[in-house]
Formats: sequence, structure tokens, C-alpha cells
Amino acid sequence: MARVTAPAPRYDVVGIGNALVDVIAHVDDDFLTRHELVKGAMTLVETDRALELHRALPTAIEMSGGSAANTVCGVASLGGSAAYVGKVSADDLGGVFDHDLRAVGVRFARAAQHADVPTGRCIIAVTDDAERTMNTYLGASSLLAPDDIDAEVVAAGAVLYMEGYLFDRDDAKAAFRRAASIAHDAGRLVSLTLSDSFCVDRHRDDFVGLVADEVDLLFGNADEICSLYEVDDLDTAVAAVQADCAMAAITVGARGALVATADGVVDVPATPVPKVVDTTGAGDLFAAGFLFGLTHGHDPVGCARLGAIAAGEIISHVGPRPLVELRTLI
Repeated sequence: MARVTAPAPRYDVVGIGNALVDVIAHVDDDFLTRHELVKGAMTLVETDRALELHRALPTAIEMSGGSAANTVCGVASLGGSAAYVGKVSADDLGGVFDHDLRAVGVRFARAAQHADVPTGRCIIAVTDDAERTMNTYLGASSLLAPDDIDAEVVAAGAVLYMEGYLFDRDDAKAAFRRAASIAHDAGRLVSLTLSDSFCVDRHRDDFVGLVADEVDLLFGNADEICSLYEVDDLDTAVAAVQADCAMAAITVGARGALVATADGVVDVPATPVPKVVDTTGAGDLFAAGFLFGLTHGHDPVGCARLGAIAAGEIISHVGPRPLVELRTLI
């Protein structure tokens, strides 16, 4: 856990991740056909394709997204304090991302801007059957480098929370290592969310090294944890993560979550939801609830219960940000 006695933190959580803006538009199936989009798929696209699709959309809603950004916004909604480190461009969508974080009270430690690389965006085409077809352009967000880490902000957070989706470039890996070192030197906790099993598959050795060397608290779902340790059995993966981390919070779908520490493993049930509408952001908000609990004196089981409440609110509607102040639910 933390290595030195630390001064009181200014923030409960400091998040680092892909700074993306969701651009959501309702379209018909002909739009998908005309633009050769695979219905229901998520495709990574380059700059020209992203700008082409963005221009072709009818009236669209623009709202900031990104996994770690969703989490810190959830922390703020619960009544906590949070900051975010990410990279956007000096364009309109960069302004949208900045505004949306500040509007909910999250400090945006904005990295140096790239005038020639647009802000990352996820272009979401929603058809009448509610199917979401996504084209994601990482843009400036993927260019985060060690020099972009605001050491003062990272050191001021009780917990550093890093998003695995950002891990694709060597500069980003180095940025994670630098941020973790700053946090530990300041006596803070370091947490990581694995984000996606395919991401883990691409960078397993680097993830394993980071988890073993720097991570105090690991977040992931059952598939991600099993992928990390290359096993098919969740119990085996849990035993492995107990050897690497002081704590792990592992979501297991409708069953809820497991909290693993050196003292053992505890099951925490999910919060009942009358109707599941959209699971986008469920893991992000589970982490928000857990981290809020951790920084406000709750034991690990209490943290997971708060995570379940926050995730339950998110899956009851479309979109990865709360529609109510989460603090009113607890």
C-alpha cells in the first residue's frame, strides 16, 4: 500500500485516461449503408475517416466521455473531489471535454495541446432499433507522454486511477510508470483498471509488470483478470492477483463483484435494477463508487456496495454518466 506518511490530499481521486468526446446522432439504416458502417460494431478509425463521418452526421449531441473521465465524474457525483489528466486538442471538441469536466466540479489538468491532431471522439450512430454503431478516433488523447503528467496534481490525490485503454503506446506506458512513481513517492495509493480483455491480450507482459510493481488496487471484470494471468478459471486468477496486489475489485456481471485481499475473497451482490437499459459505463461507475468509499473510510465490502449502487444507476438509462446526483442514492 502507500509507502510514506503523506500530507492530507487535495483530491480523493486523480484519473488518467483517454480524453474522448461522444458524438451521438440518430440515423437511419441507409446512412450506415452509404458510409459502409457495420451495424452494431465498434471500429477504430483514423483522422480523415473520423472527420468525414463527423461532417456527415445529422444534428448530433456532443458530450465528454472516456472510461477514467466517467469514473472521476462519478466520484464527483457521489460528493467526492477529483481531478483528471488527459490530452485534447485546441478545437471545439476539446472545449466540450474541458467544459463537461469542470461543470461537475472535476479539475482538468490539461496536457499540452496538439494543434495538428484533433481531439479524440467516439462517433455513435443510433438507429431506430436502438442499435449503436461506433467509430472511435483516439486522436490527441492517445499522445499522452510522461512530460504531460502534472506531478503536483497526481501527488495531491489520495488515489491515482489509471485507465488501461490508454496503454497502447510506449509513451503512455512510460507516463503510467511516471505517474505511479509520483503517487507512491507522495504516499498515495495507485489503482488501475484493465479496461478490456483485448487490450490486456495486446500488452500482457507490460500489464503484468505494472500490476506487480506499482498497483495497489486492481479493477477488472472476470474475463480481464483471467486474460491477465492466462487462465480459464476465475479462482486461479483471483489467487494470482492476491499475490500481486493488496486489493482487487472484480466485477462478475449480474452476480455482482468479488473483493480480494490478503485476508480472503468476499462476494458482494449487485444492486437490483428493474430494467437494464444500457451497460455502457457500468464498470467505470462501479470503480467510482468503490474509490469514493475507499477515500471516505469504508471497508472493502462497503466500497463494493457503493460501487454496485453507482453501477446500478448507470445501467438503468442510456449513457455512461449519472442522470441523478449519486450522493442522493447513498
